[in-house]
Amino acid sequence: MYPDLYEASIAELQAGLEAGHFSSTDLVKAYFARIEQVNLQGPSLRAILETNPIALSRAAKLDAERQEKGPRGALHGIPVLLKDNIATAASEGMDTTAGTFALQHSIVPDDAEIVKRLRAAGAIILGKTNLSELAHYRGKCASGWSGVGGQTTNAYYPGADPSGSSSGSAVAVSIGLAAFAIGTETDGSIISPAGRNNVVGIKPTVGLTSRAGVVPISSYQDTVGPMARCVADAAVVLSVIAGKDPNDSGTLSRPEVVPDFTTALNPRALEGKRIGVPRRVFLDDDQNHSRSDVLASFETALNIIRDLGATVVDPADLPSAEEIKPSNNETIVLDVDFKIELENYLSSLVSIPSGVRNMADLIKFNDNNPDLEKPEGFEDQSILIRSEATQGHDSVFSTALAANRDLGATRGIDAALQEHNLDALVLPSDGLTSTPPAIAGYPVISDCTLVPLGFFREDVAIGTAGPRTVYPAPGVPFGLSFLGTAFSEFDLVGFAYAYESKTKTRQLRRAFPAAVPTTQLENVLGST
Repeated sequence: MYPDLYEASIAELQAGLEAGHFSSTDLVKAYFARIEQVNLQGPSLRAILETNPIALSRAAKLDAERQEKGPRGALHGIPVLLKDNIATAASEGMDTTAGTFALQHSIVPDDAEIVKRLRAAGAIILGKTNLSELAHYRGKCASGWSGVGGQTTNAYYPGADPSGSSSGSAVAVSIGLAAFAIGTETDGSIISPAGRNNVVGIKPTVGLTSRAGVVPISSYQDTVGPMARCVADAAVVLSVIAGKDPNDSGTLSRPEVVPDFTTALNPRALEGKRIGVPRRVFLDDDQNHSRSDVLASFETALNIIRDLGATVVDPADLPSAEEIKPSNNETIVLDVDFKIELENYLSSLVSIPSGVRNMADLIKFNDNNPDLEKPEGFEDQSILIRSEATQGHDSVFSTALAANRDLGATRGIDAALQEHNLDALVLPSDGLTSTPPAIAGYPVISDCTLVPLGFFREDVAIGTAGPRTVYPAPGVPFGLSFLGTAFSEFDLVGFAYAYESKTKTRQLRRAFPAAVPTTQLENVLGST
């Protein structure tokens, strides 16, 4: 009667709500209790920055609406967590900090467009998740660390690196602290933590989802996408959040009609398809630090894809492969855009108690508040300093932007797809996998659950990731990515769903015992 919240899907939760077995108010209470058990207590995963003080009242209103009018749709009364670079109106009582004290208690002018769409669909904003500060575009600091939230850690091994920058969103979803979460990506920030934490992540084509109200890095690469425990849930959420937004010009060039991505959920979607393996560079151990566990699991995955009826074209290399890693073009574009777009974001705020109004102010704020923003091991802000030194959208920027498109799309993903007549590419979700679609603005679907790949062996050598984190480590997940051309999400969802339906890898391993919350719905029913 009561689904296990560690794995509960949106459909299972909605069925229980419709049957009257529990209410959305019960769901919020249960998730709040689960957060309390593991976020700052017990394993202290630090995945959640804050919970929504009006979530319970919002849930009660949606429960009443359900009784009176029925549900609005699949997300009616379903709790969601947001990465804390996604704006929520200050009247709700939550901050939007991107993990930096410089933005603490700042007042945004409105909800982000993504948040408006979620609210309109009946979703309940449960809280905000921790992230790599400024979406990991501050300096050489560990993934999952922010001044405001401290160090997020992985639920699959104590102190393991969660990857980032959507670290808290991935960790929270992995152990059932909400039904789903929203992350953002510029290069790897959904895909990498999805794989590292055994969840599904969709990095949409730039322009499929609005970035309005999201603390930016670059409009040429930033995108917003769902993180969930199964492909079906990610498809439901993407169908809700995708669409044009007059406040984000990047969305105006997308296809007129957003498909219902849930209609792509076909277990036979890989039959007759051609899936390519861009092996050169991306699967070289010395290039992307792939490890034997990942590579062995990937070869097994290719055989499964064949068994599901696809032709695997191996290799199907990107002509630009050797040029991508040494290229500095992505850095040039992001550094220039970050200064311009962050300062535009700061100017849009109603108020900023810290007084930070530009990149130079932000650097000075960190220098003047080392206890908050530069604790031992997390002092670096070299990216901010580098960005501050840029000179705007000059000819160097334009040349770098054109080179990115050439490397990532024209002589990258599109070239491989066209040369080999492919429907998609497939790679492990670590290493350089995220970079070609990032610089091209193209989609990726990755997970260690949906397209689960595997987990590190118990005897794997434990490595150091950051001052407080380790990687690799025993039992830590890794994922598989399906990559495609612009706006090919519908096909990629189908391929991922077919693979997930066959393998069900997520269910092969749970988080370490102390990181698994024990509160379930039956524990909160009838509580006040």
